[in-house]
Amino acid sequence: MAQNKVIRFGPVALTNTLTTNIINCNITSLAGPVGYTQTQPYLIIKHIRIVNKTASAATFSLWIGATGGNVAGTEAIGNALSVAANSSFDWYGYLRLDAADFLVGGASANTTLTLEAEGEIGLV
Repeated sequence: MAQNKVIRFGPVALTNTLTTNIINCNITSLAGPVGYTQTQPYLIIKHIRIVNKTASAATFSLWIGATGGNVAGTEAIGNALSVAANSSFDWYGYLRLDAADFLVGGASANTTLTLEAEGEIGLV
């Protein structure tokens, strides 16, 4: 049975580049001690908070897909979803991301919105 560890992501300021990689759990080297084979971890995201620190509404969009990808049909949370001025948006769920999955996205205006998330990291 997997033993997961609670993990926090961010906070990170969202840029106005909607293809920015935000969260991914891929390990580039699985080299371990002799006789031990490491596996890629997975993430379970349970909460995402988007905070607007400005006096104007701003939007965000998040996709799940390949690195730097925001292909139609892969929208995950918010598609130009508006966050009111000096306010926040909270998402609660159970979103699994494997090593090949990237949470990708951005905001309508550079660094107006900040993303912070909580979840778990575990091994297969």
